[in-house]
Amino acid sequence: MQSGTVSAWRDRHSWAGLLAFLVLCPASIAPLSGWVVAVTAAVATAVALIRWPLRRTSLAHAASATAALSLLVDVVYPGPAGLALFWMLFEMPALLTLLVRAIWFVPDRQVVVVAVACGAAALLLPLRFTVRDDGPALSASVILVALALFPVAAAAGIGGYLRSQDKRRVRAVTEARRHQRLRLAGDLHDFVAHEVTGIVLEAQAAQLEPLDAEQARALLARIEVAGLRALDSMDHTVQTLRDPGGDGDDVASARVYRLADLPELVERFSSGSSIRATLDLAGQLDGAIGAEREAAGYAVVLEALTNVRRHAHRATEVLVYVRALAGPAVEIGVVDDGRAGGSLTGPRTGGGTGLVGLDERVHALGGELSGSHRHRLDGPVHVPCARADRAADRPAAGRAALDRLRRQVGPGTGGEARHICRSADVQRCVNADD
Repeated sequence: MQSGTVSAWRDRHSWAGLLAFLVLCPASIAPLSGWVVAVTAAVATAVALIRWPLRRTSLAHAASATAALSLLVDVVYPGPAGLALFWMLFEMPALLTLLVRAIWFVPDRQVVVVAVACGAAALLLPLRFTVRDDGPALSASVILVALALFPVAAAAGIGGYLRSQDKRRVRAVTEARRHQRLRLAGDLHDFVAHEVTGIVLEAQAAQLEPLDAEQARALLARIEVAGLRALDSMDHTVQTLRDPGGDGDDVASARVYRLADLPELVERFSSGSSIRATLDLAGQLDGAIGAEREAAGYAVVLEALTNVRRHAHRATEVLVYVRALAGPAVEIGVVDDGRAGGSLTGPRTGGGTGLVGLDERVHALGGELSGSHRHRLDGPVHVPCARADRAADRPAAGRAALDRLRRQVGPGTGGEARHICRSADVQRCVNADD
């Protein structure tokens, strides 16, 4: 019982009621006219302290009603000036507090009207005393209203500052949540969708011709490995969503892929499809452009290879190259000899967001991205310059493009060390001097 009493006294509404009662107490020894200003001051004190909304009454309605009551009493108060001055000492702080809260919390569509009403009530409150005083009413009214202008302006400024801080905080939270959603969506797209695409294509390929027992076991093993990788990515994403202390950046920081991971990616691509993949990776690129830019370069190759699986009809060969440019910078290219067109047997709705998100990511790092298969990603020093060529529409043209690209990236310059990796032997990249 005692604990419940203590909790009740600590409640904000209880304190508001107590203070309003204390404001009313002096009216017990005042003339009857004193109750008019006493009740007005007590009501203003309670409304200024109560937590709104209360039941169906909002702060805007309560503040407007209090301001209207105060202005009405200014006009109709019949008592002496001394009583008006006494309770003005309680009502003025309450009206200023109410002005701060109104500007701070009242919705945009109502804040101007409510703030003007509360400000006018506080600004004109001294007139309740001056027009009933025996002295020169006009000069006293002008002086006291001018003096009241300063605390009213200060209260309006405090309320406006607090409101702007809240809006800034809301925008920051909204942007942080948007950033988190984009990170999670990118994680699901980059890793889960890549693996699921491979599983779908494996299943489709198995329907084209009968498989013997050994081929079926190999196919199921590849599907199992790809499914486990997809589940691992999904588990990590779900764990991030469930983490109450996470801010969304853990999605990216816990899974950082670099250019050195490209051989494994190309090997997985080749083992899960009939397309022969070749990786040309310059040996001195590791760490040259920073971990974040290397992760973006890995995402470029991942997205391009996923699109080759989905859309490069009848492709037999794909070349992935990464070469150093001045800057420091790197150019990343993925070119295939297939024909443009969908390879999935059934219609697929949605999608189409991979390149959009990748373009935003590359631009955020100071790079440029265009086309769908060949990209350049620059390092942290110089302004990037990027071009992109779309995949060839005809197999013959695609093979010619591959031949031209091999001639471009084939011989290194100045004894450059390169890793030439082919799909049949990606894990054992040959470190050769050209």
